Amino acid sequence: MIVRFVLMMGVLMGASIGLADEPVFPSELTAFVPSGQGPVFTARGEGHWDVKIRERGFVLKEGPVWHMWFTGYDGTRPGLKMLGYASSRDGVTWARHKQNPIYKAHWVEDMMVVKQGAVYFMFAEGRDDVSHLLVSIDGVGWTRCGPLDVRLTNGKKIPDGPYGTPTGYYENGTWYLFYERRDAGIWLATSTNMRTWTNTSDQPVLKPGPGLYDRDLVALNQVFKHKGRYYASYHGAAKGEETPTLWSSGLAVSDDLKRWTKYPGNPLRPRKENKSSGVFVHDGARFVFYTMHGAVHRHLPVTPKR
Repeated sequence: MIVRFVLMMGVLMGASIGLADEPVFPSELTAFVPSGQGPVFTARGEGHWDVKIRERGFVLKEGPVWHMWFTGYDGTRPGLKMLGYASSRDGVTWARHKQNPIYKAHWVEDMMVVKQGAVYFMFAEGRDDVSHLLVSIDGVGWTRCGPLDVRLTNGKKIPDGPYGTPTGYYENGTWYLFYERRDAGIWLATSTNMRTWTNTSDQPVLKPGPGLYDRDLVALNQVFKHKGRYYASYHGAAKGEETPTLWSSGLAVSDDLKRWTKYPGNPLRPRKENKSSGVFVHDGARFVFYTMHGAVHRHLPVTPKR
């Protein structure tokens, strides 16, 4: 028993030391440059269903195929937000699906996708910034499950009002849901059945500020694990500084999904570029960083100097 205990402690200490040796914010997640002179994907414009594309879309790579889901609409604020799909073999050149929009029965925007087992789970905003869940077996045909039932820590429903930009993450039998309320902060709720979600705290796990780039508004786009730590891609903005408001992409890190530390070098791209709704995608050799709002821009990691 003593020998087994000593061996176990050695393994745990070795893992802790290994994690401590890794930089908290490695350069492969913080230093990116545009891969070209312009976006790799844009709205088709007047005369098409996607006159404009809006807010967060999502990119997911499976084997040789790159998937992209995006929201198209007629360019007006009340216009129905519809779901589009495109695919690629290199993450640069994208082919729109011939049946686009692939879902238009209900309002769908600000979406992200988690593939768990054989099922694609889409967390998206519906009308009035209410978080919804949709499911699919092929990423193209989607079934709406309805609004997410989110509860306070005491089991009561969260107060009425918007709860949007839902971001899902799955680990060890538990689903984690990050959501914002009027972009004033990011809350975390969990579920084991995806029917009822309960806040881990009734206070935000990530708040705006103190930097100008996210001084007043924040929303989370994606959570992923890298080298033993959790990372969150999020975006933020300051009210009243410019018209229109400039949104920027940021990165945060956590060891438990509940306590987050922002990257001191945020934003990941200059504020003036107005690039937000960032998504990290590993292509098998490196992370590629996409920003999705308004047009899809692709960024590659900076090659270290030798």
